[in-house]
Amino acid sequence: MSTDDRARPAARLTVLTGPSGSGRESVVESVRARSPSVWVPVPATTRPRHPHEVDGVDRLFLTPAEFDRRLAAGELLEWSRFGPHRRGTPYEPLRAWLDAGRSVLLPLDPPGALLVRSALPNVRLVLLHLPGTAPDPALHAVAELAVAHDLTERVVDELVGLFGSSFLAPARPRVRG
Repeated sequence: MSTDDRARPAARLTVLTGPSGSGRESVVESVRARSPSVWVPVPATTRPRHPHEVDGVDRLFLTPAEFDRRLAAGELLEWSRFGPHRRGTPYEPLRAWLDAGRSVLLPLDPPGALLVRSALPNVRLVLLHLPGTAPDPALHAVAELAVAHDLTERVVDELVGLFGSSFLAPARPRVRG
């Protein structure tokens, strides 16, 4: 174990939220590229699989009856409806990753983020908002970090900093004085 590993914060769940168009997915991809140990849960959905998608990798594709069964059994941390389809976050894999001491990044829309926050009050909530717009007051009041998504790298730097990183920071000259 490197000294950098010992300096990392304890594993916890971070929910990345923001309105549609705020860039959640591009931020998640960049965080994963810089911190591959951060896990992103695979959402469950009742919508049909697109040809390029892999079941269990891109999404967990469920029949409406199976989704209902999992919902009734309390196996979904949160869920929502989009048109005729539903999506949700399976709770057991997420809990297993956290119990193993791993960091988890969960991208959700604002209503889903608030549902997770009500179920798990210790969740870290990071709110993205579009430049020039005020963040949602209900989310801003409970968010640990609110960032205008004007530069993806700035947002990614903030998130990687929250998780800690096994990658070394670029060398900086020391100031002597």
